[in-house]
Amino acid sequence: MEPITNDSSSGNRAPQSDQLVKDATEATFVADVINASGETPVVVDFWSPRYSPCKQLTPLLEKFTAQAKGALQLVKVNVDENPALAQQLRIQSIPAVYVFSQGRPVDGFTGALPEDELKTFFDRLMQQTGKGDNGESLIKTLEQAKTALEGSDPTTAAELYSRILTAESNNTDAVAGLVRCYVATGDHERARNLLDSLEEKVASASIVAAARTALELAEQGVQSAGDLPRFQALSMQNPDDHQARFDLATAQFANGQQEAAVESLLEIIRHDKEWNDQAARLQLLKFFEALGHAHPLAVAGRRSLSTLLFV
Repeated sequence: MEPITNDSSSGNRAPQSDQLVKDATEATFVADVINASGETPVVVDFWSPRYSPCKQLTPLLEKFTAQAKGALQLVKVNVDENPALAQQLRIQSIPAVYVFSQGRPVDGFTGALPEDELKTFFDRLMQQTGKGDNGESLIKTLEQAKTALEGSDPTTAAELYSRILTAESNNTDAVAGLVRCYVATGDHERARNLLDSLEEKVASASIVAAARTALELAEQGVQSAGDLPRFQALSMQNPDDHQARFDLATAQFANGQQEAAVESLLEIIRHDKEWNDQAARLQLLKFFEALGHAHPLAVAGRRSLSTLLFV
């Protein structure tokens, strides 16, 4: 299936209901979710016909998607028919719901929420898309904060994220962004305190979990960053010293050498997939989570990892 594109001939008409709810497979996931979320947030329902909670949740997701009148799309993924996709996105229990925007997961939950809680969840999504009260200013501020953080200005980004949280304390985008700001400035204690203060449903959102992983990796990196030259020398002297290469990868990631860090771990896996109870693979998955599932390096890295593991 080709990526979703805008049809200028349609004017401002709302999408038809059959366009708002669809089933995706491993072959169509990129077009139906990653690409499509660049235009409209996509709610992804990972489900199985074998579990009754999934059968209870899916009709409610369809109901609230219809009520959004084109502001959101719903994509359903049957994990029984697409196990590799579920494994790649680390779906550990179902039903699981991820929300993708601009090609990356930004929110989500697991389990079948009661209808009133699900309505609250969708109301928040509507607000973030600019369809709810103050939504337009909220989404604009989030975009400004993200641009500032990506532009190596975490101080400005932190001010913007804090402004959002003053108005909406459980905004998961702002929480995750503020944690990453603290990580970028080396204020790990403040980032940890913020994460520890969160309500469970905010803390469990995928975008917040990814920020937590970024903090954990940064904390690990503090211990090894100063030893980067030593780890490099040890790895060159003895390619079979997997612990030195593992420590090198951690230090590289903390120093912003993300591509080199991924390659260091892949090199361990090339030589010994099972080393230290698959420590290299597990650390690599943490790298991918911290980067974001749609990050080009994470996408390429997952492809390389799959090749190494299944050949």
